[in-house]
Amino acid sequence: MKVLVIGSGAREHALCRSLSLDPDVSALHCAPGNAGIAEVAELHAVDALDGAAVAALATEVEADLVVVGPEAPLVAGVADAVRAAGIPCFGPSKEAAQLEGSKAFAKEVMAAAGVPTARSYVCTTPDEVDEALDAFGAPYVVKDDGLAAGKGVVVTGHIEAARAHANACDRVVIEEYLDGPEVSLFAITDGTTVVPLQPAQDFKRALDNDEGPNTGGMGAYSPLPWADPKLVDEVLQTVLQPTVDELRRRGTPFSGLLYAGLAITARGVRVIEFNARFGDPETQVVLARLKTPLAGVLLAAANGTLADLEPLRWSDDAAVTVVVASHNYPGTPRTGDAIEGLDEVAAQDAPHAYVLHAGTKQDGPAVVSAGGRVLSVTATGADLTQARERAYTALSRIQLEGSQHRTDIAAKAAEAAGD
Repeated sequence: MKVLVIGSGAREHALCRSLSLDPDVSALHCAPGNAGIAEVAELHAVDALDGAAVAALATEVEADLVVVGPEAPLVAGVADAVRAAGIPCFGPSKEAAQLEGSKAFAKEVMAAAGVPTARSYVCTTPDEVDEALDAFGAPYVVKDDGLAAGKGVVVTGHIEAARAHANACDRVVIEEYLDGPEVSLFAITDGTTVVPLQPAQDFKRALDNDEGPNTGGMGAYSPLPWADPKLVDEVLQTVLQPTVDELRRRGTPFSGLLYAGLAITARGVRVIEFNARFGDPETQVVLARLKTPLAGVLLAAANGTLADLEPLRWSDDAAVTVVVASHNYPGTPRTGDAIEGLDEVAAQDAPHAYVLHAGTKQDGPAVVSAGGRVLSVTATGADLTQARERAYTALSRIQLEGSQHRTDIAAKAAEAAGD
């Protein structure tokens, strides 16, 4: 099977790494990719938002499957263009991807499907914003209705900060604050059958102890030893399957990866948000534990044959990933700094720990930073404590001037589990 992956982040590197280990994959391509992905896939220069260009590239490389990684190409309709060219594609249509592209649309679908979520208001004027903020009180949760590269949500106790964010957006969703721990649960679906993956927890705040500004994610771990064993089945029955059924009923079936961001509140599970693609950095730890070869699962979703697959097989190992971010992230990041120590990790820590590239590029013989989140150092172990130790040991070999990372990824969960 020849596979083309669209994207250039750590999520796409994790996908490419898993696909490169799949015996059924005979050729692996990625566009545009990054310096790390170049080690496992042939890279191609293409505008990921240009559906016609992506479809043409897929035809040129004779792809049997195209996997669209990021949300922006999905919302732009790239998956539709690939399917129109007669090539199986893993990723929802433009219309179905509005589940992530519009928070208001997602709320509408959840209401119709009876999916539990936070009470909310959609606001387009300053007066509506003020009314909604007053109705819910602090802490305030303000979400840009559209895509914002993981930076469209503000959770704050300060009404002026909430009002400023809301009024800077064309349309916002203001909702009640959901207490309790957060969980990410992915599911692969062909529009009818829904196959949940293993849950993970990520860390959104930039600094230790969940302090500092929100980010796209500074690390993640899986499994969740503190979670109810029935959680996955409950979410499948009350969230994932009803959402997929509702989208199919509307004539916009969702085929691809449905990501549910959940809060485990005192009143039960509530959906914080949906995404229409693999999440970053949770993908890094979830795929590290998946034993079933990936390509066949993604192709079955694209072809509508998920119901025919055997149940997914999972490792009992734990996985932890720690994000190395550039200077000043999540503000305007400094780029162009040389990254050193990658060869040391490969030589001394593999196969239990490895580096997935996000914001990197090749600059002559050197690999340099090219974005805010630069690397994800991922490790597996018999339990969370061993996986943490391996991840942080590998991370200690990497030098990137001015870089930052959290030191407490999965620490509380490992301690609570008595690992």
